[in-house]
Amino acid sequence: MTSQTLSENHSNPSSPAQRWWPWLLGLLFMALFAPTLSWLWERWTLSVWSNGHGIVVTLVVAYLIAGELKRYRHLPADPTPLGFIILIPSVLLHMLDTGIHSQLLSAFALIASLPGFSLLFLGKKRTLAIIFPLLTLFLTIPIPLSFTESIHLLLRHIATHSVAWLLRLFNIPVYTHGTTIQIENGTLQVADACSGFATLYATVTVALLTAYLCRNLLRRSLVLIIAVPLAISINIVRVFVLTLLVKWFGLDVLATSAHEISGLVTFMIALPIIFLLGQEPAAVPDNQKNIK
Repeated sequence: MTSQTLSENHSNPSSPAQRWWPWLLGLLFMALFAPTLSWLWERWTLSVWSNGHGIVVTLVVAYLIAGELKRYRHLPADPTPLGFIILIPSVLLHMLDTGIHSQLLSAFALIASLPGFSLLFLGKKRTLAIIFPLLTLFLTIPIPLSFTESIHLLLRHIATHSVAWLLRLFNIPVYTHGTTIQIENGTLQVADACSGFATLYATVTVALLTAYLCRNLLRRSLVLIIAVPLAISINIVRVFVLTLLVKWFGLDVLATSAHEISGLVTFMIALPIIFLLGQEPAAVPDNQKNIK
C-alpha cells in the first residue's frame, strides 16, 4: 500500500516536487536577466519623448493578459516541458549579448523567453490564448534612432506644416523653414522629441492589441484605420498649443513642466480613444429584449 501511494504521488502532475521547479527556474531567469530589466527600465524612464511608450504598452499588455487568463480560466492547467524549446535559445542569445554588450539582443531574448515560461507555468492552451499580447511586448524594445530617423523626419515635417496652417487660420503671422516654426515671440524647432513618434508607436501597438481582442469586424477595422491619423493629429494639436503658449508667454514656457506634461497628455488622450473604439457594447439580457 505504501509503495502504491508513493508511486501515485510521483506520477501526480500537481505534486509539490513538480510545482516548485518552474518557480525556481523563473527566479533563476529573473536573476539572469536582471541587468536587462534594469537597462529597459532606464530606457523607458529616460524621457517621455524616447521609449516612454514602453511602460504604457507593458501595463496595457499585462492588463489584457490578465483579462484573457480570467476569460480562459476554465481551461485545464497543462504545464509542458516544451517551454524549454523556447527558453534554451533565449538563454544562448542572452549569452551572446554578454560579449557584444548591445543589450538589444538581451532584451529580445528576455521577451522571447516569455512564451516558454508560459508553457511551463500555464500550459499550451492558455499560452495560445495570450501569445499575441506576449509577442506584442517586442514593440517595447527601444529602437535605435538610426532605424527610425526617416520616420522622425517625416513626422516633424507633418507637424511643422500643419501647425503653420493652423496658425495662419487664426491670423497669426508665422514663417517656417524645414522643421522650424518662427513666430513673433520666438523660434521653435520641431525636433525628434516633438515628432510624436513615441505616441504613434504606443497608439499603433495598443490598436493592434485592441483589434486582436475585438470580435466586431467593423470596430476592429476602425481601430486599425484610425490609430495612425489619431496619434499624428493629437501631436499636431500639442505642438500647436505649445506654439500658442510661446506666443503668449515667451520661449521660457518650454523650460517649464508644461512641455513634458503635454507629451504625457498625448498618451492620455490617444490610448483611451482606441480602447473606447474597440469596446463592444454590453449584451442585452434575453429577458429584457422582449420588454416593449
